[in-house]
Amino acid sequence: MRVSILASGSKGNAAFIEMDGRRLLVDVGIGVRRLKKGLASLAVVPESLDAVLITHEHSDHIRGLAALLRACPLPVYSRPATLRALARAGLPPDCLHVVHDELTLGGVRVTAFSLSHDAADPVGYTIRGSRRCTVATDLGFVTGAVQSAIEGADALVLEANHDPALLRQGSYPWPLQQRILGNRGHLANSEAAWALARMKKRPAKVFLAHLSAENNRPELAGDTVRGILHDQGIPLADMDIALARQDEIVSL
Repeated sequence: MRVSILASGSKGNAAFIEMDGRRLLVDVGIGVRRLKKGLASLAVVPESLDAVLITHEHSDHIRGLAALLRACPLPVYSRPATLRALARAGLPPDCLHVVHDELTLGGVRVTAFSLSHDAADPVGYTIRGSRRCTVATDLGFVTGAVQSAIEGADALVLEANHDPALLRQGSYPWPLQQRILGNRGHLANSEAAWALARMKKRPAKVFLAHLSAENNRPELAGDTVRGILHDQGIPLADMDIALARQDEIVSL
């Protein structure tokens, strides 16, 4: 298994996951030139990808998708409501494929699970082969279904978007603050920590992702998560916690 976060944050999101010979992109929220450069640093070309998985239709997750498909007509998978939103963006319909709950790519199984976010039908993904990687970002809170979906992951990409105090003290207007803090908004640092604390089998590698540039700080996100886990008596030695960044590639 190989996991690389090519970009993460409100300006664009993309992750490369290789599992048992299958190469997947989760979201294409960055420009195709930057995407190709990031993939090239991993010795990967777009033509070698097996599929693109889209979590939802917000621009920071699909910004580069149309250009990528013009250069390389890859199969794109997502829920029907998300695909309808993508079709309105002028994407080639032959590239768009429905995944309701699960699809199989060779010996790799991809499971989509619902998230609570203000999009048409947002999902996270679990990619299972000889190991397991789960991506869960852009969610207002961790439902029981999401908690079950992240359980057992060897590598977990989990949102730690904001610190509520920084958000309330910041420049965002009140309606936007309420959106972020709401059940269909984004996950706070402490909420990410409690999701990890509730896991029975915790991942060896955690990427804290989709950090807000204005309402969070990388060191604050890391310290908050590690502090709550420590206070709960959870040993940190066996869990590598990395901070996924907007402008750097972070890899497993």
